[in-house]
Amino acid sequence: MTGLAVLRPGPLSLLQDAGRFGWQHLGVSPAGPLDVQAAAWANRLLDNPWGTPLVEIALGGVELESRLDTWVALCGAELDITLDGAPRPNWSRFPLRAGQCLCLGFARSGQRSYLAVAGGFRAGALLGSVATQTREGLGGLHGDGQPLRAGDLLPCAPASRSGATSVPWRFVPDYRAEPRLRVMPGGDAGDFSVAERRRFFAQPWRLSPQSDRMGARLLGEPLRAPARQWSLGVTTGAIQVPPDGQPIVLLADRQTMGGYPILGWVHPLDFGLLAQCPAHRTVRFERVAVEAVQGEMREFYRFFGR
Repeated sequence: MTGLAVLRPGPLSLLQDAGRFGWQHLGVSPAGPLDVQAAAWANRLLDNPWGTPLVEIALGGVELESRLDTWVALCGAELDITLDGAPRPNWSRFPLRAGQCLCLGFARSGQRSYLAVAGGFRAGALLGSVATQTREGLGGLHGDGQPLRAGDLLPCAPASRSGATSVPWRFVPDYRAEPRLRVMPGGDAGDFSVAERRRFFAQPWRLSPQSDRMGARLLGEPLRAPARQWSLGVTTGAIQVPPDGQPIVLLADRQTMGGYPILGWVHPLDFGLLAQCPAHRTVRFERVAVEAVQGEMREFYRFFGR
């Protein structure tokens, strides 16, 4: 079997595709990449279809040895990329030859990087997806929901391309800047007082170290949340406000039901900015109309071929 041998897996490297959809009514969350834009660009650089399996690398610190000739692309967090000690650019594709060693340093800005290979990494699908969900023990290279380990072999096929290429700089996010995340107010927003809604948008929020792939936990002046009696289905990007008044933005590994009141939903194209924030980074929120979000998402999916 040919592929990329994992010499050092880093703190948390997960095989992901577009996500495991169609099973949320049974309590199975979708998983998938936290930064959808970075993942989409990595696949597009290699002409891979939408959702082709790639590796989400948290913080960096990864070393791989190639067992074949192929092409790879890396997009996401700013980190050092070397191929047999020679630097390679981020947000770019480049050739990888059999026997060469690809090393990723630790992130200087951003938190997650996406490694794609021409044709995608090959693994058996569970419930229609290879996406890794560690909490539920689903997906991944071995189907058990575990992160990549030293000694793993990421199967892929040989591939050839003509010439390196990069993402145009105007599309490369600045992960050092304080993000302004766009929010569609809705859900239980009408049950919050006008003053509480204004306070949510007016103040800066800090990202808690307790944040993970399930949700981004925010710290700030607590909001007074209304009581909610029924648990309902929830979606990625929902902003829940628990009794302590500190909002939680649900991410890819979220639960499928929730009873906390929902203040609104973060724009899907802003999930990545939040997922790339380190602990204690401040973020701000601003309102956006649903119609504007729908238009942007149509353009996004059209461009990336979903």
